[in-house]
Amino acid sequence: MPSIHEYKLSDGSKAYFVSYRKPDHSQAKKRGFKTKRDANEFIASTTVSKATGTFIDASETKASVESLGTVWLANKATVVKPSTFHPLEVAWRLHVQPVWGKRAVGSIRHTEIQTWVTKLSSDLGATSVIRAYGILSGILENSVKDRRISANPAKDVRLPRKTAKAHAYLTHNQAEELATAAGEYSTVVHLLTYTGLRWGEATALRVKHLDLLKLRLTVTENAVDVGGTIHVGTPKSHEARTVPIPRFLATELAKACEGKSRNALVLGDGVNHLRRPSTGKGWLDSAVRQCQATDPNFPRVTPHDLRHTAASLSVSAGANVKVVQRMLGHASAAMTLDIYADLFDADLDSVSEALDSARTAASVAKLLPQAL
Repeated sequence: MPSIHEYKLSDGSKAYFVSYRKPDHSQAKKRGFKTKRDANEFIASTTVSKATGTFIDASETKASVESLGTVWLANKATVVKPSTFHPLEVAWRLHVQPVWGKRAVGSIRHTEIQTWVTKLSSDLGATSVIRAYGILSGILENSVKDRRISANPAKDVRLPRKTAKAHAYLTHNQAEELATAAGEYSTVVHLLTYTGLRWGEATALRVKHLDLLKLRLTVTENAVDVGGTIHVGTPKSHEARTVPIPRFLATELAKACEGKSRNALVLGDGVNHLRRPSTGKGWLDSAVRQCQATDPNFPRVTPHDLRHTAASLSVSAGANVKVVQRMLGHASAAMTLDIYADLFDADLDSVSEALDSARTAASVAKLLPQAL
């Protein structure tokens, strides 16, 4: 049973402390009560919290964000791909640890987090701010689950909104101009533009993944450059998929495979994964500038924009959303529609015209004299 004890302060006045047991039956003391009433109220609240499972040990609230963050990151490293973990580690080191590392989780307030997010938003893009916030919120959420704090103070913090970048689409003619300007990398441009593979999926493609007679390739690997080191793993969706190959591209890929073993990489020397072209001085930007020299309206594209182009060319060729979804390896058709809603505007026009035609046909039929 909890008990109340009196003791003397340095100025000679009286105070009280409560001796009680925690849910694990270990003994604990709480000092500093000025009156017995205050001490009794503490006993009552502690009794209720133990009975309802909401008890928070005051000593647990003193755990630092730094100590808990190290555990949070270590756990993340085991469940996400290296390419996902790397930006998390950077955000922790640059934006979360310096500000919150020494703070006890029980001392953090909602308004402090909101102020921090607002300040970050003035210096960083929305994606970086949301990532840093997500780390802190994740650590605090774990603290709630571990009964270190009763609620997550990061909940309902207002975050900056991401603004979607307009997609850059190439036409067939522009894609061919870019491939020509890319020189020795023309097959890379064609592969990205006409299959929709991600850069890492294209550079991880092996000879054994091609079935050139059936005009198909299988995506089973993804090679990602993380801090200068290539990590080979599964595709982003963690699922293999089969992608159609245009006949002209099959001819180019066959040439790229000449003299290589089944396990060799299709692109490059067959052994080393091609590195993503550097921004500004890489071969892709150089090819784009060459195209812009003759066509000022030629869009500036990245390797990922060529994936967007593949989606655009497929839709213009008559592919429906499910086909595009499977080709690109999206988790759902809804995701494809969210990303490429602008490509399916023509479908809306078709529905409008079809409905109008159907109504006209029905009206005409109604006006025709009925056969006796």
